[in-house]
Amino acid sequence: MNGSVSSWDLSVGVDGPGTRFVVFTAGCPLRCQYCQNPETWRMRDGRQVTVNELMDEIGKYGRFISVAGGGVTVSGGEPLLQPGFTAELLSRCHAGGLHTALDTSGLLGVRATDSMLADTDLVLLDIKSYDPATYRRVTGGPVAPTLRFAHRLAELGRPTWIRFVLVPGLTDAPENVDGLARFVAGLGNVERVDVLPFHR
Repeated sequence: MNGSVSSWDLSVGVDGPGTRFVVFTAGCPLRCQYCQNPETWRMRDGRQVTVNELMDEIGKYGRFISVAGGGVTVSGGEPLLQPGFTAELLSRCHAGGLHTALDTSGLLGVRATDSMLADTDLVLLDIKSYDPATYRRVTGGPVAPTLRFAHRLAELGRPTWIRFVLVPGLTDAPENVDGLARFVAGLGNVERVDVLPFHR
């Protein structure tokens, strides 16, 4: 199984619990004004790698990751733009005893099969805004698919961390923050909410 990957790296504390091997897939349907990884926007800008190649790379750090209470996070870009590749990678990592996390905007949540989510120990769901008009202004896309995906994760009981970037003058309107807080409070599967600072 081939996929287009922008890069991979090790991180601590921001992409799931413990030390993470983070795979940044290439390609994203959104164009967030404050995107931290614009180099991942186009799938053609990534390099083609196989799941086997990635598993070999992950294997170099397997012992260190396990001892540090970490795992593997598939991020992007938007990993659900390549659902077959993402599912295979999560499945292989999960079968190998590694904690798995999927970092997604949820826009393409319908592409995440129940089988893929069963191999996903944690979903990092980036909700860019709760207000539809603000969401479209921030990302260029609709918020409704993300909210539907959040409800589905709750119904499946999948552990989820919500990530929300607070951008002064853009996403910080009290009614937007309050609306998101009320929505998240009603889900039942959310373990934490990360309010992330804005990066230019």
